[in-house]
Parts: sequence; structure tokens; C-alpha cells
Amino acid sequence: MKFVQDCSERWNVPITWLEFDPDAKFKIVNFETASRNGEPFEALIKKRNYLPNTFARFCTSELKILPMKKYLESLGYEDIVTFVGIRADEPRRVAKMKTNADIKETPLATANVGVDEVLTFWNNQSFNLQTVTIDGNSLLSNCDLCFLKKSNHLLSLIKDKPQRAVWWAKMEEKIDARFNQAHPSYKSLLQFSQDQTDMFDKDEEAISCFCGD
Repeated sequence: MKFVQDCSERWNVPITWLEFDPDAKFKIVNFETASRNGEPFEALIKKRNYLPNTFARFCTSELKILPMKKYLESLGYEDIVTFVGIRADEPRRVAKMKTNADIKETPLATANVGVDEVLTFWNNQSFNLQTVTIDGNSLLSNCDLCFLKKSNHLLSLIKDKPQRAVWWAKMEEKIDARFNQAHPSYKSLLQFSQDQTDMFDKDEEAISCFCGD
């Protein structure tokens, strides 16, 4: 959140902050008034009365894509083009974008920009996203404890900052279900994080958790 505000202030870029609203589909907020504790996500779960999961990943569409679309439609825009920051070294994701019904452009991939160019760019800036890197993977490029992440990565992130697990554990207990049936509950992960980090197979393959998938 601070990163988005930094982009706006340091580069003089106007940004419209949107949040999911269960009744109006979206509401306009700003850096000061934006939710900090998962309130929009919790409102969506309450409305649906079940958790997004590996088979029904409605969180991205409901919390991000639809609010943006509804906002633009409220301004009178109908033909909407979405620009997605997928790099040239992510060809599978680029191909998937092209098969999507919505119009999406991938300017980084089109310009043949890969991870090295991106890292060089940010190394030359006075601020960055402040991601957590474990085993060579940047783990905070989307929802902090996304249920599609590898279980050992989730455990590492919780060990790094245990309070990350509190909201996720609360939602699972509230609905009496799990976000990912292949993983232990977030409450269990929080408990495990206190004394061990090698309980999972480090070669487990993560499900793609890119928000444009």
C-alpha cells in the first residue's frame, strides 16, 4: 500500500484507489482511508458464505477486476483495455493473457523486458516494493499469504511475521473450511512456525497465483 502511494507522490502520478463494496460493487478511497486489515475480502467472504479456493478463485475477479470495471463504466467507458505487467520471460502467462476474452496488453513482454531489466530499474530508484525473498522467490508480489503459494513458502512468511496468519486463520475458522485442502489450516501453520520450518517438501510445485491468471 505504501508502495502505491510512493509511486503516486514520487512520480507525480494520480492514482484512483478503489475497494470492493458488497452493495455498490466498488467505493473510492485513498491512502489514508483504505482498509488495512482485509475488510473488503472479509466482506466478500461473508457475502458468498464460503472461501475462495483452488477450484473457485473468485477473489481476484471480485476484489480487483470487477471493481475497476464498474468504476470505469460509471465514468462512461465501455471498451476497456487492461495493461498487465507480465514480463517477456513469462511466456506461459503471456500466452494465457492472449486467450482471455477481455482485452489485455502486456507492454513489458512486447518490449522484450525480462526480470534483469526490471531489477536494474528498481535498483536505480529511491524506493521499491520491499518484497520478502526466500529460496530465490519473491513471495509478497500479491496477497501476502495467498493460498496458492507453496506451503513451505507460507510457513516461511508466517515465521517472518506471525501476525500475517491471523486474518487467514480467522476466516477459515469463521467459515469452518480451508482455503486450500492440500495445505494445513493457517492456524496450524502459525503453530508450526514457532518451532519448525522443514515439515514440507521444498520441491512442491506452487499453483500459479498471478492475479491475471
